[in-house]
Amino acid sequence: MSDQVKYEGSLEPLSAAGETVVLRAVGLTKAYAAVSDKAGGAALELFRGLDLEIHAGEMVAIVGESGAGKSSLLHLLAALDKPTAGEVWCRDLCVSRLTLKQAADFRNRDVGYVWQFHYLLPEFTAAENVAMPLLARGMGRTSALERARTWLDEVGLAGRAEHRSGELSGGEQQRVSLARALVTEPGILLADEPTGDLDAKTAEAVFSLIQRLHEAHGLTSVIVTHSLEFAGRCGRMLRLRGGRLTEARE
Repeated sequence: MSDQVKYEGSLEPLSAAGETVVLRAVGLTKAYAAVSDKAGGAALELFRGLDLEIHAGEMVAIVGESGAGKSSLLHLLAALDKPTAGEVWCRDLCVSRLTLKQAADFRNRDVGYVWQFHYLLPEFTAAENVAMPLLARGMGRTSALERARTWLDEVGLAGRAEHRSGELSGGEQQRVSLARALVTEPGILLADEPTGDLDAKTAEAVFSLIQRLHEAHGLTSVIVTHSLEFAGRCGRMLRLRGGRLTEARE
């Protein structure tokens, strides 16, 4: 891999391609402390002892009711949060044990993350927003913007590179955020309700784009969605309910 990150301590970097299981959760528990004594001091436990394996090249959907813990699970897989117990592994790297800096390096190198809201910086152009992860890793501005424009072309926005986010439609903003997630050429795409804020026609276009990029770039993708129609078009659908993950096809 280019731009190899040197992790501190005993943690090992990702092994070479060829491993079947890319993401693995083992005995995962996530609980939040009670906000006040009015709740009787009981913690809110989203899941306990959860196990999960995502294989190379899979496109996996995670569905479930609001509050089931879908976004929290995705945050743990991306090293955006730490579990209460258990571990998350990306190949041979235990990402749940990374420091804040190591976790940021891991996401910049190996994970593309798409949020329900685009979180584009309004004062910058689409190209500048897409280039941000490259600038963060130390790439020169000219090279970063050149690659950013290539990715904007990839998502069908070559003609919108110099527009600011406020000049873009909701679907275009989400396409920019998708380009930003993939501009570092990660092997893993994690998307948290990427079509949740879009109308039906635009949501279909964005989801179809995600499918195309998944195939074209050999990604391993995990998508949290409320849409059973979109989830059914993924290779595997998992339902998170009552703190348990089960295979689901409807």
